[in-house]
Formats: sequence, structure tokens, C-alpha cells
Amino acid sequence: MPKLPSPTRLRRPFAILSAVALVAGAMLGGCAGGDFGRTRESFRNDDMHRWIGAEATASVGLRASQYQLTDKERLLRDLAYPLIEPPHSRPAWKTVFGDYQPLPAPWRQAPAFDRTAYGRLLIDEPHRSQTSRYNQLIEDVRNDITRFDPFFADAVQVLDLDRKRNASLSLVSELSPRERADAILRMQENALIVQWVQQCLEQRISSYRWALERLVVQAPDNIAADADRLIGELAAQTANPPVMTAPVIGRAVSTRG
Repeated sequence: MPKLPSPTRLRRPFAILSAVALVAGAMLGGCAGGDFGRTRESFRNDDMHRWIGAEATASVGLRASQYQLTDKERLLRDLAYPLIEPPHSRPAWKTVFGDYQPLPAPWRQAPAFDRTAYGRLLIDEPHRSQTSRYNQLIEDVRNDITRFDPFFADAVQVLDLDRKRNASLSLVSELSPRERADAILRMQENALIVQWVQQCLEQRISSYRWALERLVVQAPDNIAADADRLIGELAAQTANPPVMTAPVIGRAVSTRG
């Protein structure tokens, strides 16, 4: 009869595997990213994108409003973030390390917009074939098209309510100077966020076109026509947004790269 391994010998491989699992869990637990690229729950809260408005106002020398965000204002900031974050700047394998961070508003003195950055990243990253590069470009453009309507639908509602808020300022009894100032600051903040997204969309279109032109030269493929059509669709939407805001500051922000 063959000799059976002792219980100690049977448990040893499982003990080793358990130790490895604990070490891996501890390493990932110390990172800001969650499983499969999701932000960890400890980093989530209802106002996690509130900083967008504060950054927008601070960048033009304005104080942030102290009023709490309304549901629609909070949604405006949530929908704005994916459109102001540079496309393909956080590949899925990077997000596990929690590199979510605030972004500088375009009114700050910063390096000029580089329309080649997206295309160079897309081309330099390892891909199995040129088709996968085109597919990544198409996916990024399509994501922006998908996000366009929800953001601007909410922006229309927020700015319409702001017009009503502005009209009511002269009708509210015993309105203190601080209350009036916070109301005006919040209206300016909301308008700046819409302008920020509008500029980022124009920049993204410029980046997508540069990337597509280089792909056509380096790795021609018939799928380029699909990418060109989608970029044209996004450009048409961006050129005719459902809502326009008057500049909050006296100088325009360049969107050309």
C-alpha cells in the first residue's frame, strides 16, 4: 500500500499560497485604486468632484462659493470630470495604483496644450496590430460622443436655474452681501465649468485628428474611415453645443494646439 503524505506536508503548499495572497492583498490595500481599475470606496463621496468648481474659480482669482452643491450642480461636476481628464491618460493597468488627482484649470499659467501627446501615447504603446490602435482611437472618440449629451443636458438645466437665481436676487428680502456674493460666485463657477469642458472637447478633437493622420501614414487601414467619421461627428456636436456661456473673465482661452 503506498504511503500517504503526512497532513503537515499537505498543509504546507496551502500555507505558502495563503501567505502570498496576504502579501498581495496588503500591497493592493495600500493603493488608492480598487479592483479592476475602480476607485476605492474610501475615495468616493458625493462631493468627490467638488474641487472642479473650486479650481475653476481660483484659477481666475475668484473666491469659491460657500453654498452647498445642488443635485444638478453635483452631477454637472461628476459628468465634467471624464471630459476634462485627458483621453487615455490613465490606462486600466495604472488605475489600480490610484493616480486619480485634481487637474489644473485652463486659465492657469501652464505649458501650452500639446495636441500630439495623445497620438504619441497611442502609437508608442505596445499593440498587437495597427487595428487595435485604430480601435482604441475609435473607442475614445465614441466615449466622448456618449458623454456629450448627458453633460450638456445637465448644463442646460443648471444654467437655466442660475438665470432664475440671478433674477431673484433683487426680489429676496434682507439678502445679505455675503449671500449675494456666494450666489454670484456659484453662478460664475458653473459657467466656468461649462467653458472648461467646451475647451477640452475642442482640444480632444485636435488631438484625435493628429493621431488619425499619423496612423494613416504609419499603418494605413480601411478602418480609418470609421474613425474619421466619428471625429467629424464629435466636432459637429462641439461646434454647436446646446448651451453657450458668456466669458466669466475678460480674456479668452486658446484651444488651438
